[in-house]
Amino acid sequence: MMRLFASALLLLFIATPSISSPYDRNKAVPVEKVIFGNVASVRNVTKQEVINDRNRGWKTFGGALIGGVIGNQFGSGSGRDAMTILGSFAGGAIARNSGNHQQIKTWQLVEIMVTAEDDKQYMVIQDYDPSMVFQSNDAIRLVYLTDGTVRLDKDY
Repeated sequence: MMRLFASALLLLFIATPSISSPYDRNKAVPVEKVIFGNVASVRNVTKQEVINDRNRGWKTFGGALIGGVIGNQFGSGSGRDAMTILGSFAGGAIARNSGNHQQIKTWQLVEIMVTAEDDKQYMVIQDYDPSMVFQSNDAIRLVYLTDGTVRLDKDY
């Protein structure tokens, strides 16, 4: 039974998805084109999204497994079997109902209206970066990356 528990615990850690990293400004990437211009306006915005717990099923399974192991320690014969089943149900129910299964994630964004050198206007919405704060009339460069993303940086 302990081998089953150890195997299930190892599987839980292997199957848990990794968290993706945010945009990295210190990475060299191919550029498709660059447009130079000035900032016409800046507006800070936030985006909120409700995120459901993707690991909820694994947590319930783990709780049931632990409950079954604990329940198996009590009784003998068919009583032990009943306690194992009861422990599994109790552990699964406790794990399923514990904790918050939803969270609200908030992103700080900045919406920037740009007037290019050819007098065309572009609107860019990107992550707020406290080390790159834009103001009206700032000289900027609008960078189109080959993966389809667009970034706005100050032109120094």
